Amino acid sequence: MLHVKQELLAGLRQALDGLLPGSGQQAVFESPKVAAHGDLAITAAMQLAKALKKNPRELGEQLRAALLALPIYQTWVQDIEIAGPGFINLRLKPTAKQQVVREVLSAKARFGQSESTTRKRVLVEFVSANPTGPLHVGHGRQAALGDAICNLLETQGLDVYREFYYNDAGVQIDTLAKSTQLRAQGFKPGDDCWPTDPDNPASKAFYNGEYIADIAADFLAKKTVTADDRSFTASGDVNDLNGIRQFAVAYLRHEQDLDLKAFDVKFDNYYLESSLYTDGKVADAVARLQAAGKTYEQDGALWLKSTDYGDDKDRVMRKSDGTFTYFVPDVAYHIAKWQRGFARVVNIQGSDHHGTIARVRAGLQAANVGIPEGYPDYVLHTMVRVMRGGEEVKISKRAGSYVTLRDLIEWTSKDAVRFFLLSRKPDTEYTFDVDLAVTKNNDNPVYYVQYAHARICSVLAKASADFSSADLSPLESAPAQTLMMLLAKYPDMLSAAAQDFAPHDVTFYLRELAAAYHSYYDAERILVDDPQIKQARLALVAATAQVLHNGLALLGVSAPESM
Repeated sequence: MLHVKQELLAGLRQALDGLLPGSGQQAVFESPKVAAHGDLAITAAMQLAKALKKNPRELGEQLRAALLALPIYQTWVQDIEIAGPGFINLRLKPTAKQQVVREVLSAKARFGQSESTTRKRVLVEFVSANPTGPLHVGHGRQAALGDAICNLLETQGLDVYREFYYNDAGVQIDTLAKSTQLRAQGFKPGDDCWPTDPDNPASKAFYNGEYIADIAADFLAKKTVTADDRSFTASGDVNDLNGIRQFAVAYLRHEQDLDLKAFDVKFDNYYLESSLYTDGKVADAVARLQAAGKTYEQDGALWLKSTDYGDDKDRVMRKSDGTFTYFVPDVAYHIAKWQRGFARVVNIQGSDHHGTIARVRAGLQAANVGIPEGYPDYVLHTMVRVMRGGEEVKISKRAGSYVTLRDLIEWTSKDAVRFFLLSRKPDTEYTFDVDLAVTKNNDNPVYYVQYAHARICSVLAKASADFSSADLSPLESAPAQTLMMLLAKYPDMLSAAAQDFAPHDVTFYLRELAAAYHSYYDAERILVDDPQIKQARLALVAATAQVLHNGLALLGVSAPESM
């Protein structure tokens, strides 16, 4: 049906140009808000009415007549109706809708994907957790979002590069080293030297999770830890604070590698914040900003004139103690992204980074290195509440203060965690219901979709008919046509979801497709005695299984053949 739609669109362009030369470039089909109104909708008559000084409905009638005169519309269109002030609704012939079945079975895993001759590069940065503890559920939401967004962008022909930015410098690493050293010395949270009362400001200078004790024990045992980018052997000397720091970072890098492996998330590169200092990129960024006249000294600090670029106030770059504020290495990092050839960058971060956007973009503009306004793109997400047994779960003994990603995977499954965390818009609050995620019924959305796929596979396994070249003409019933129209919407859904960074649209679509299949299965027997009808219906459900598989794979969720 995709080629049918393209042919009809070409005909619409021709008809529009006949009404107003040049207007054909505005040709587009929309989906009617009410399915009963038709299969495709055209709003061009209302858009052109003012320019042509005609009544929209009158113009709609004129456009309708022009379309009906075209051979391609006679081939594929059953009826064209005028509705309301000038809406034009098209009803396609069943033969037009049936084409999508062959298209899906032919393209298989590539169905719905756009081909590109340019292969433009885009860098997507996500997770980017500090190496100070296990990945929490919020990191899990970001990992699911990042991976799915990368997959969506790849369906549109983009060359996607996945990057994890490690904040391995700064106060949080000093806190990690200090906490590990105290554990190695035999102290624990609650001792006089280790306050835990949240009302005591000093308590923020320590990490309390049991994982700190595990790091300390392995350090004393002089163990070697290996992560993706490093390996370090502990000295066992409790006074070796720098050695403790390096060992703890490597240890937690390894732990986070395990978290990501359990979630089946892979990266092309791990970029270290510390390298921005050792390679001189922070110093270079600061020098560029000073040379551009976009900084000033005040109260012993160095300030950026970020208000020149729309920020609500100027921002401190270098504090009076000589240390840089956190957005300065961010500016240096994004200059490096640009210089590495990534003209498009997407950052997926928690909503607490909202205030960072204006100052980072201000710094990038002030640096005057050719970076366009609005660089980079941001996708911000809220945190996740976890419910289990009707109560909110807030604390993991392992982490000390939050539920870890691995906790959630162990309680449910990777598939459930991915699907659930992707089922809402990133900027909306989400409550993860552990009990629902392990339920095997239609209330569980991931089970519902996976069961539809498994149900089809069961039918196909029982079939002996060859449906590869089936005559599809028997697919004329309303349930069959509904299912085919929904299959045909998959490519446009992918395109829109990629444009809007909206993998939740994929989850909505898959639930709708699963529902349409279940309705079709209940309405029509598939394995009937008539070989022509059986082959046609098998082809339709096989195409449905393929699209379910494709959509689930995009989300990083499996498509089981039996359940």
